[in-house]
Amino acid sequence: MNPESQLRPYPTRRSLLKTAATAAVAAPLLSACVTGGKKDDGEAVATGAKTADNPLGVKADAPLEVVVFKGGYGDEYAVKAESQYTSKYPQAKVDHKGLQKVGEAIQPRFVAGNPPDVVDNTGAGRLDIATLVAANQVSDLAELLDAPAFDEPGKKVRDTLLPGVVEDGTFAGTTVALNFTYAVWGLWFSKSFFAEKGWAYPATWTDMLALCATIKKSGVAPWTYQGKYPEYINDPLLGMAAKTGGLDLVKAVDNLQPNAWKQDGLVQAATAFAELAGKGYLMSGSEALSHTEAQAAWCQKKAAFIPCGSWLESEQKGIAPAGFDMVMGAVPGSAGDKLPVAAVQAASSESFLVPAKAKNPAGGQEYLRILFAKASAKAFAEANSTLPAVAGATDGLTLSSGLGSVRDAVTAAGSGTFTYRFRTWYAPLAKAVDDATGELVNKRLSPADWATRIQKAADALAKDSTVQKYTR
Repeated sequence: MNPESQLRPYPTRRSLLKTAATAAVAAPLLSACVTGGKKDDGEAVATGAKTADNPLGVKADAPLEVVVFKGGYGDEYAVKAESQYTSKYPQAKVDHKGLQKVGEAIQPRFVAGNPPDVVDNTGAGRLDIATLVAANQVSDLAELLDAPAFDEPGKKVRDTLLPGVVEDGTFAGTTVALNFTYAVWGLWFSKSFFAEKGWAYPATWTDMLALCATIKKSGVAPWTYQGKYPEYINDPLLGMAAKTGGLDLVKAVDNLQPNAWKQDGLVQAATAFAELAGKGYLMSGSEALSHTEAQAAWCQKKAAFIPCGSWLESEQKGIAPAGFDMVMGAVPGSAGDKLPVAAVQAASSESFLVPAKAKNPAGGQEYLRILFAKASAKAFAEANSTLPAVAGATDGLTLSSGLGSVRDAVTAAGSGTFTYRFRTWYAPLAKAVDDATGELVNKRLSPADWATRIQKAADALAKDSTVQKYTR
C-alpha cells in the first residue's frame, strides 16, 4: 500500500495545494509580526552579520527547528537539506520533526507564540494559509526570493522557480509561502493498455465521447474517479472551462465577480460532465470509492481514464502492474477555445513557510534557500517521480513514464499554464464547488442548478465582511 494512503484518511497529494474547509484548521490565531530583531513580545530574534556567503544574516550557532509533513514523499529530502545546513553552520543544532498531522501539532504553538522556524504546512488538517495571513502569523519571504540561489551563480532564488510558484504563495502582494513541488492536473491512462486496444488519446471533447463509446463496448469503464472526494473530477471540469473562457473566466471566479459561475464556459463544462455521467461513461460505484480504491481499480484496468494530479505515479508505486506505463494527458478542448489544446492546469504545492514569531527566521529562510537549490530538487525528483518547483530539476534524468509525461505536458503548454486560486483563498467556497460537482456527476443536479448553487455560495462569501478578500 502507498505510504501516504496509510498515513492519511484524506485524499492523496491533492491535500498539498487545495484547501478544503473540512481539512483546514481555522481556529483563532494570535496576531504577530517581527520587527527590529525582536518579536512583538520583546524576545530577541537570532540574527547574524550579512555577508556574500551569508546573505540572509544567519546566526551561526542559533538552533533551527524544522517541521515537515511526512506523507507519500517521506521526509528524507528535508533531512538532506538539514544536513547541508549543518555542514554550513556546524555550531547550529537542528531539531527535525516529521509529522502526519502538522496543523494539529503546530496550531497550539502558533497561538502560544512559539512556532517552529520552518513549517511544511501540508496534508490533511493543515493550517488554513489564508487564516494565517490574516492573523499576521507568517513572514514575508521577499528577502529570500531576492537572495542569491544556493547553487546557481548569478541567479536569485526567484529566478530559479517555475512559472506561478511565487504567485501561488502570494497574498495581497506579499509572498508568505514557497511551494516545493509542481503539480499538474490532467487525465491519466495506461499507454501500454491503450496501445494494446488501439485507442488514441482524444484532443477534443467530441473525440473523448466517441472514444468512451468504443471503450464501453469493449467491456471496460471509460472513466472512474475518486468519488468520496469529488474535487478530483472538478479539475478536468474546471480545466475545460478555463480553456473555453480563457484567463478572464478564471480571474472572474477567483475575484468573486457577480455571476462568475454562470459564465458560458463553466456551464458548458458542467454540461459536458453531466453528459459523461448520463451516457454511463463513469464506472458504476465510483461515487463510493476513496482515492486509493478508485486508483487501484484503474490500475487493474477496470477503467481507462482517471483524473488526477501529477503525484499519481508516486502514489501508485507498488500498486500499478509492471509495464502499465501510466501517462498524463491534457484535458481535451473544443473548437473556439480561448486557450490552446495543450494548456494545462498547473500550480506549486507542498507549502513551506517561516512563522512570523520564529526564533530563528533568518535560519528558516536559509534552510529554504538550501532546500530549493537545484541539486536538492533534482534528488527529490529522482527519488519521488515528482516534478519539483525548481526549473531544470529534471534535466539529465532518465524519467519514468508518468513524470516524463508531466514534464512534456508542461513543456508543451509553455505559457499556456493556468490555475485557479479560489481554493487557497476561500476554503468554504472550495468545499461548495466540490459538493456541487459531486451531485452533478451523480445526476442529482443539473448544470444550470450546479452553477446557481455555487454562485450563491460565492455571493455569500463576497458579502461576508469578516473574510479577507484577494484579487488577481
